[in-house]
Amino acid sequence: MEEKLHQLKNDFIAKLSQAKTAEEARNFEIEFLGRKGKLTAILRSIAGLPDADRPKAGQMANTIKLEMELAMKDRMDAMEKSSDTAGIDATLPGIIPQTGHLHLVTQAIREINTIFEKIGFYTVSYPEVEWDWYAFESLNMPKEHPARDEWETFFIDKLPVGPKGLRILTPHTSSGQVREMEKKQFPIRMINISKCYRRQIDVSHVPMFHQFEGLMIDKGVNITHLKGVLDYFAKSFFGPNRVARIRPYHFQFTEPSFEVDISCGVCLGKGCNLCKEGWLELGGAGMVHPNVLKAGKIDPKKYSGFAFGWGVERTCMMKAGLQLPDIRILYQNDLRFLQQF
Repeated sequence: MEEKLHQLKNDFIAKLSQAKTAEEARNFEIEFLGRKGKLTAILRSIAGLPDADRPKAGQMANTIKLEMELAMKDRMDAMEKSSDTAGIDATLPGIIPQTGHLHLVTQAIREINTIFEKIGFYTVSYPEVEWDWYAFESLNMPKEHPARDEWETFFIDKLPVGPKGLRILTPHTSSGQVREMEKKQFPIRMINISKCYRRQIDVSHVPMFHQFEGLMIDKGVNITHLKGVLDYFAKSFFGPNRVARIRPYHFQFTEPSFEVDISCGVCLGKGCNLCKEGWLELGGAGMVHPNVLKAGKIDPKKYSGFAFGWGVERTCMMKAGLQLPDIRILYQNDLRFLQQF
């Protein structure tokens, strides 16, 4: 009996190894392990053995059966794995998986940070939900100022909820100026990059955008320092073939005040749908107003400073070679556009 069982197992494994398809393997399984198979016939013959030999023969038969079933499983697994890799040339180079990259605006923010770090500025970040006092009142804006109109600013509260007034979605990074002054750590050379919110949308405006706010306060700071920093940034970010200019303007929190323009990167100063007359406004700049210094508990007779605030998206649009005709394309999630950068 023992010899018959081992011979049966060996015959099964030999035939199984020759099977070329799963169907052939299953046919061998039926032939040897089926209800009318060869192993079943041997198991039935155990009943004719002497009583003393039956337990040992039954135990051996069960062991042989398990070994044959295991051999069948191994063969089926091997055939399945072989079919999965059929036709694959392992010597061919692999397919490089698609990877993502930083958004164009994020790239611009990092480049701006790097440029200003080289001349001693440090980066800070302040809340996107701001108090009215930091965003307007501390910046020398009276309560009736147009910027505080509900059609310009996103208000969270209808009535004041604390000593600093209403809560709003910060409309500009200038709200970080007095917050930084309150630290009393001189000299101040701050770059505040953050999201801002205004109720505007067209080819050069979006409701949510990023600004970077520069603030320098120390003893003896004057307008020539401001002009030097602006010229340095324009040449570093836009390239030597672009022209920047400042022109007198009025802001409540600077005196004197200027608007900073860059020659349009789309039409190169000729005039187009984006810039209209060849220049695109980047943002404002000027010497910090004495009332703002006082709001930050700084003596304007001892300290002076300058500030500037530009939109990151608009600055990015004017970068050499980019030529974006509409700022809104930056946030339309069009992969055909985003994958170019």
